[in-house]
Formats: sequence, structure tokens, C-alpha cells
Amino acid sequence: MKKKKRLTSTAKYRLTKSKIFFFAVCTLSAITMIPLFLILWELVKKGYKQFNLNLFTEVAPTSMEAMLARISDSPIPGGILNGITGTLLILAIAIVIAIPVGIMVGVYLAENPKKRMAGFVRSLSDLLQGIPSIVIGVVVYIWIVIPMSGYSALAGSIALAIMMLPMIIRSTEESLKMLPVSLKEAGLALGGSYTTVVLRVLLPSAFSGLFTGSLLAISRVMGETAPLLVTALGASTVNWDATNPTSAISLLIWEFYNDPNLANLVWSSSLLLLLFVLGINLFAKSIAKKWKIQ
Repeated sequence: MKKKKRLTSTAKYRLTKSKIFFFAVCTLSAITMIPLFLILWELVKKGYKQFNLNLFTEVAPTSMEAMLARISDSPIPGGILNGITGTLLILAIAIVIAIPVGIMVGVYLAENPKKRMAGFVRSLSDLLQGIPSIVIGVVVYIWIVIPMSGYSALAGSIALAIMMLPMIIRSTEESLKMLPVSLKEAGLALGGSYTTVVLRVLLPSAFSGLFTGSLLAISRVMGETAPLLVTALGASTVNWDATNPTSAISLLIWEFYNDPNLANLVWSSSLLLLLFVLGINLFAKSIAKKWKIQ
């Protein structure tokens, strides 16, 4: 009877401790979400006024046009079409450069975890992740901008691609390590070459992890401004030539912030950038769910 009472008191103690821990986790989670909701509310409250069709179809206005609009108490004319197209161009080139290279390096690290070269590459990847973005921009300026004798979207893409590499490499390595060894053994036993097994068995099986890692890398660099200031520079018109200076949404936000007449466009541009990131996340989740990987 005493043993039964002791078990009951122990169970009550564990149940109470579990409830306290659950309450603490919920409270801390709610506290961390407060700044996020405050930021979202501030962006929506101040950004919806300029959120119209012109935002997507017209280039950024001049300071004089914005000043005249403010004097007449009317919405600022123009939009950020040059920033939208520039962001798409720079990101597209960066993705083409970073994802294949990052996946190949990640495969090498996963397949050769104990080699000295793999350890060296892994250390370099970790070091690269901690380098400030402006430093990467300056290095790319020396490597690309000076030899090309001009700023360009290509230089900005290379800077962003370098920043994307560590996250893609690490996510690829960790995703492949989570796969059972029997998967590769079965592919080799069926007569497939090592390259075929990697490309047609291992990588598709780890697709969810690879896709998520690539998404996080893209999300990280999408709002970067510092490396683009010294590589892509910016442009007042729509540009699809990768060898010419190109604007981006983040660059326009910086320009708007430094001009009091254009300050109102900061909020609508930031809101659009946030919605862009949210859309990519939702798309990635739907793709991962459809593949049902891992």
C-alpha cells in the first residue's frame, strides 16, 4: 500500500513538472513571437498605402517627383520594378552557381567524412559562414568588378553565391548522413555505378533536406544589401544584362531610407520583400510534402 502511494506521488510530481515545463515553453515561444508580430504589423500598417499596381509596373521615382507628391499630399508615384527584376536576375545567377557547387561539395564531405581534405573543406565552410557580408562584397569587388572595369549583376550574384555555399554544403552533408547505408549498398548491389547511385538514389532520397537547405540559403541572401553596394551598385532602369549595374529591392530600400522624400517607399518595399520570402517558404513546403521525402 505504501509502495502504491509512493508511485502515485512520483507520478503527480512528474505530471506537475511536465505541466510547468510545457507552460514555460509556451510562454517563451510567445515572447519570441511578439517582436515578429510587431514587425509584421508595422510593415502592413505603413506599407499598404503604397502597395498598388504601380509598385510592380513602374521604376523607382526620383527625389523631385516624390517631393512634389508629398507637397500635394498624394501617393508617391512610381514603383520598384527595377528592383524586382534586378533581384530576380541576381538571385537566378547566384542559384545556378551556388546550388550545384554546394551539393557536390556536400556529397564529397558526406562520402569521405574521415579524410583530411574533407575536414579542411568543412572547416573552410564553417569559417566562410562567419565572414561578414561586406567583406565578401569587397573581395568580389577586387576579383570581379575591377577586372571587368565596372559594376554588374554578375558580380553581385557571385557575392551572394559565396554566401549561400556554407548553408547548402552543410544541409547536403547532413541530409545524406541521415540516409541508411543499406540504400547505397542496395544500389551498388543492383549493378549501378557509384555516380549513378549518388545521382539517382541518394540525392533524390535526400531531396527534402537539400531543398530546405537551398531555400534557407536563398532566404538568407535575399535581403542582403552590403555586398550588392560594392558589386551590383544599382540602376534607375530595368536591366536584364548581367554585365551591367543592376538594382535590387534591398538596394532600393537603402536608397529610399537615405532620401527623406522617398522614405514612405521603404515600408512597401520591405513588405514586398517579406511576402516574397513567405511565398518561397510556402512553395518549398508544398514541394517537400508532395515528394514525401524523409
